[in-house]
Amino acid sequence: MIEIPESQTIARQIRETLAGRVVTDVFNATHPHKFAWYSGDPLEYPKLLSGRKIVGAVGRGAFIEVLLEDDLHLAVSDGVNLRLYGAQDPIPAKYQLLMTLDDGRFLSLTVAMYGGIHAFRDDLDNPYYQCARTKCSPLEERFDAACFARLRASVKQNLSVKAFLATEQRIPGVGNGVLQDILFRAGIHPKRKLAMLGDADAERLFTTLKSLLREMTDRGGRNTEKDLFGRPGGYAVRLSRYTCAEPCPRCGGPIVKEAYLGGAVYYCPHCQPIV
Repeated sequence: MIEIPESQTIARQIRETLAGRVVTDVFNATHPHKFAWYSGDPLEYPKLLSGRKIVGAVGRGAFIEVLLEDDLHLAVSDGVNLRLYGAQDPIPAKYQLLMTLDDGRFLSLTVAMYGGIHAFRDDLDNPYYQCARTKCSPLEERFDAACFARLRASVKQNLSVKAFLATEQRIPGVGNGVLQDILFRAGIHPKRKLAMLGDADAERLFTTLKSLLREMTDRGGRNTEKDLFGRPGGYAVRLSRYTCAEPCPRCGGPIVKEAYLGGAVYYCPHCQPIV
């Protein structure tokens, strides 16, 4: 799923490899998807995007936004797989949108469970996009200790740390995926209440949030996710469904997997005590 490291990585790759390329044609879904959401009528996307030059891309939280000339945008959300194929590669049998480029390559957008594909001019009236566009990212310098403290103070202190960090779009692009390693490195249990965090805990959580997201991004995303070319990221995730059967990488004890707040959490009871 797209979170901050992946949106930043794929946007950078688009800037590096596709800036200046022209969209020659756009093809609508081969297989309609009940949970693929579009802005406006996707049948209008070929007219809107064809003939437009790609001028850049930005990562906004869990959105990857392709920038085209004439103030046109193509924003894809968490849940959409965006892949670049070579001119000689076979076209995938299933996709929710496909764009050919003037050098023969093509971009394929597919949705597995759910996801949004939004082509628009100027601005997008979507609350998730607006949060991602306007809220401060932990990768920015202005997301400092004072900003984090204000964010903590703005919520009820009986919230768990997971609920605080990964729900309600408080920090767009921080979701259940990156959360596991952030809390493990910080030594904080996902169910621990904000009220139970001491000053040292809160400072450690803040510094880990910023430093680990930067590390994940600098390494090209997590190895549990794929980049623009279909390659896994370079950051090796410590706690995930792929590693939960292994012993804790810090103390060697067992890792616990539990369902919590709409997703699984993974933690070491010894290294991440709840109190």
